[in-house]
Amino acid sequence: MRRGVKRYWSHPTAVIDRPARIGAGTKIWHFCHVMAGAHIGADCVLGQNVFVGGRVIVGDRCRIQNNVSIYDGVDLADEVFVGPSAVFTNVFTPRAALSRKHALATTVVERGATIGANATIVCGTRIGEHAFVAAGAVVTRDVPAHALVAGVPARRTGWVCKCAATIFRSKRRGTCPRCG
Repeated sequence: MRRGVKRYWSHPTAVIDRPARIGAGTKIWHFCHVMAGAHIGADCVLGQNVFVGGRVIVGDRCRIQNNVSIYDGVDLADEVFVGPSAVFTNVFTPRAALSRKHALATTVVERGATIGANATIVCGTRIGEHAFVAAGAVVTRDVPAHALVAGVPARRTGWVCKCAATIFRSKRRGTCPRCG
């Protein structure tokens, strides 16, 4: 990117601290805050009131809906969807009076995964490729690729294809009836 040329769009109320890296075609909506050092890929959309920490990586073509905070220690791969008001934690034992920056637990969300509205992702977990976390679920352990998880704590209830079709609810994987 040439110096001084902005190749992404941001609403006038968005705060983008320098140096943050933001890919071409990305849209950053009302009241967002992107901290210095954050890396946001190309063609992403950050909905209203999204916070992105300074050591966060967001891949290309991600959709982060309103009221989501992505704190240091969270990495989103390409094509991740994060539903409205989903929550990521980054420390297991937070205390207001004690610094825990040395105790950040990394959370990784792999390519094409979906996190539903109001889901909570406890730090130190990995969400596999094209996995689907249902709305309101609380993820306390790793989610396998293509798994559909729901509940508190989240448990696998089925499998999900790359096309987002639920395959079936059993212990075996199968062929997607929609896309094969």
